[in-house]
Amino acid sequence: MADAAAPGPGFRIWGPLRREDLPGLTERVCGVLQVHAGSPLLCDVEDVAADAVAVEALARLQLAAKRAGCLITMRAASPELVELIGLLGLQDVLPAEPQDVGASGVEPER
Repeated sequence: MADAAAPGPGFRIWGPLRREDLPGLTERVCGVLQVHAGSPLLCDVEDVAADAVAVEALARLQLAAKRAGCLITMRAASPELVELIGLLGLQDVLPAEPQDVGASGVEPER
């Protein structure tokens, strides 16, 4: 039996993100949320810049996910994006998959 808390299906967003793109992005992701209502989802953010617009976009998507009974976990978030989210105090609202331990055996600082 699969762990119900483990993120499964997902989607990808990429940049550059502009504030005027956010309503359309949210609408498109809501389609994914309807299909997977109640499920944990992964959001690949590898190509998303660490800036305020990205954090706003992710927060909007997480709010829409919560309304659909879902939880979005970021996949492949850059250390800079994770750090910005932490500086804004949103690390509990916008969770990220753990970073891979590098070749040095040391996990990147968050």
